[in-house]
Amino acid sequence: MLDPQLCYEDDVLLGLYKPAGMPAQPDLSGDSSLLTWAESRWKQPLHLVNRLDRPVSGLMLLAKTAQAMTLLQTQFQQRKVCKEYLAVVAGTPPRSEGELTHFLIRNSRSQRVYACDEERPSAVRAVLRYRLLGRSERYAFLWVQPITGRHHQIRAQLAAIRCPVKGDVRYGARRANTNRSIHLHAWRLSFDHPLSGQKLCLEAPLPQTDTLWRLAAQMLQQFSEEDDASARQ
Repeated sequence: MLDPQLCYEDDVLLGLYKPAGMPAQPDLSGDSSLLTWAESRWKQPLHLVNRLDRPVSGLMLLAKTAQAMTLLQTQFQQRKVCKEYLAVVAGTPPRSEGELTHFLIRNSRSQRVYACDEERPSAVRAVLRYRLLGRSERYAFLWVQPITGRHHQIRAQLAAIRCPVKGDVRYGARRANTNRSIHLHAWRLSFDHPLSGQKLCLEAPLPQTDTLWRLAAQMLQQFSEEDDASARQ
């Protein structure tokens, strides 16, 4: 497993790349967590602002003060944070871009979330946007923006349209990745700085662990260039 990387730092905030396979915080496995690693390196107590599933890689925010943590978490709760992910999936979505709405039911026994098309008792509404970046012979590469912040939302919703994330056997992938990762990456977060109010847009580099991620990086570069060109028009 790769080591975490520093993506951003100021007086009250850290942006860190969490490698796939590392827990965000200490758990029953006893494996080193991102929080423990960071507190050891910066030699001070830190506060997790957001979390990622263990097999997911990408950007996490850690606050150096409780005040900064509270202000940032409020932005997440109020859906003022723009979250962007990259996913490598089996299958092809029904359209090249679109919005998915499902109602999610969480099963605590199986530790899985089930996506339904219609509202049911105890279900929570989940919405995400996606865009097809390109395809390889066996996989599709998606940009994904969750609008709501539900547990396992991206994994469950993509599985519901028969596009399970590569390696995610819990949600329908045919086989696991050898390192127990899944091909889902928290790429970018855009939010207001908790003290200055300045807009920040932080990114975590894509993993370079296999050919699919390297291909995804090329597609993402083209996607970013197209967005920049559209913004200038």
